[in-house]
Amino acid sequence: MSTTRPIWERLTLRDLGVIDSAELELSAGFTVITGETGAGKTMVVTALGLLRGDRADLGLVRRGADQARVEASIGVRPGAGAITTVEEAGGRIDDDVVILGRVLSAQGRSRALAGGATVPASLLAEVTDQLVAVHGQSDQHRLLRPAEQRAALDRFAGDELAAAAAQYAPVYARWRAVERRLDELRTHAQERARELDVLRFGLDEIAEVDPQAGEDESLKTEESRLAHSEALARAADEAHRALVGDLDASSARTTVAEATALLREAGGHDPALDALADRVFEIGILLDEVGADLGTYSEGVELDPERLAILQDRRAALAGLQRKYGPTLDDVLTWAAKSAARLGELGNDDEAVAALEAERLELVPEVGRLAARMTDLRREAAGRFAQLVDLEIAQLSMPSGRLEVQVTTSEDAVPGPHGLDDVELLFSANSGMAPRPLHKGASGGELSRLMLALEVVLADRTTVPTLVFDEVDAGIGGKAAVEVGRRLARLADHAQVIAVTHLPQVAAFADHHFVVSKDDDGNVTSSSVMRVQESGRVDELARMLAGQEESATAQAHARELLDLARG
Repeated sequence: MSTTRPIWERLTLRDLGVIDSAELELSAGFTVITGETGAGKTMVVTALGLLRGDRADLGLVRRGADQARVEASIGVRPGAGAITTVEEAGGRIDDDVVILGRVLSAQGRSRALAGGATVPASLLAEVTDQLVAVHGQSDQHRLLRPAEQRAALDRFAGDELAAAAAQYAPVYARWRAVERRLDELRTHAQERARELDVLRFGLDEIAEVDPQAGEDESLKTEESRLAHSEALARAADEAHRALVGDLDASSARTTVAEATALLREAGGHDPALDALADRVFEIGILLDEVGADLGTYSEGVELDPERLAILQDRRAALAGLQRKYGPTLDDVLTWAAKSAARLGELGNDDEAVAALEAERLELVPEVGRLAARMTDLRREAAGRFAQLVDLEIAQLSMPSGRLEVQVTTSEDAVPGPHGLDDVELLFSANSGMAPRPLHKGASGGELSRLMLALEVVLADRTTVPTLVFDEVDAGIGGKAAVEVGRRLARLADHAQVIAVTHLPQVAAFADHHFVVSKDDDGNVTSSSVMRVQESGRVDELARMLAGQEESATAQAHARELLDLARG
């Protein structure tokens, strides 16, 4: 039995299809799910599909129920990318376990949950892509994608190719950055030329006026003073006469002096009145000071029409800049500073192009050399990979099956993130037939077994911790079925393996066995899922063998299968 750490630890189903309620406590190693046809054993795979972001189907809600619910507890290793994905979406990870869920309402709505947070269904796909790979006759799209075929070959090629790819990646990234920058500089040359003209014109216009910070406010104040100089001088003169005049009887100073004299004559008899007399006296002093200042101000007021005209012209020039580059004078100065910096950048484009072209000349052959190294490693690995897969599929009831791993590089190929190569898996199920692309050369059942063969060959390099196989054994039996079971068990040494099967030869190799059984009361069919061990396994294998779990012959055969698997 495998000691691989469990990844998918618990799977709970409520009102999904024919299943009323089921909870599977999953463990490390190889787990099988069996049951009578129509009992709903594929609902487990359907549940996994929902947790992988598959489209919600109203028909999956059990008849009479308001909603269907699927939930899984998944153990994740510290630092796993799935943790970051869930936490960035607002979910929580407790004790390195993430809980994913999907709720389908009978009205057709659905909700996806990750770590307790409501998330888009697409995020579930992003999380579970890192945690599980499902293989079945209706779920082989991953293997059909060219990127996945290349990734499978690269995984097989191992550390040497991984090291070559690690060397290639930064050189390729720099080359692409240089190409993008050169393209930008060349494509937008006319736009940059127009921008240069605009910037130069604006900077020349501002330089000609030469505005200074805060100048607009000081000019505004001075202009206002000159424009109203006569009124200011007249007001100061009249105020001077009204306050101090020539000390005639009508001036404020004369009046205050008389008041002070009257209060002084009555002084010495009441401190309150004496204090008031002092305050009136102070008013007289203040009037003298203000009067003197008004006289000085009046004499200093300039009547300078020429200076006024200069100020008005200067303010008009500043206002013209503010209309174009403002709205404030500070904005004009800021625009000038930024434009000068931008002008320097644009002015250096020719030098930048020359430097980038020189760097490109160095990078192109280096990218080609490193990509060619990856091509050599892939081609060397392709033959070995195909040979090992052929050995596996020959044991899976496809003795004439042949895989060809084709690594091609066109003469005009442009380097990509993974080099220059196109990798394609070609398959022929029968002798005399030329290998064809997988979607043309393999049936659903053949494709499932081919995926199993690939996973077996790649077992010690697998990056997905849980593998699920949905009736991968369709259309085979006898010795081939035993080989399928043996290979699934072998895979379980490297990953958690869950398989839905109808073959007792496969089920016998499992570490853990769940049976889906159904009950029909005449109105509603419901199913339940139960873990079986020892005698329960013998009974289930006997049922799968002969349809009669109590048959002594079938039970004897079932025990033989278990002994074979454990041997």
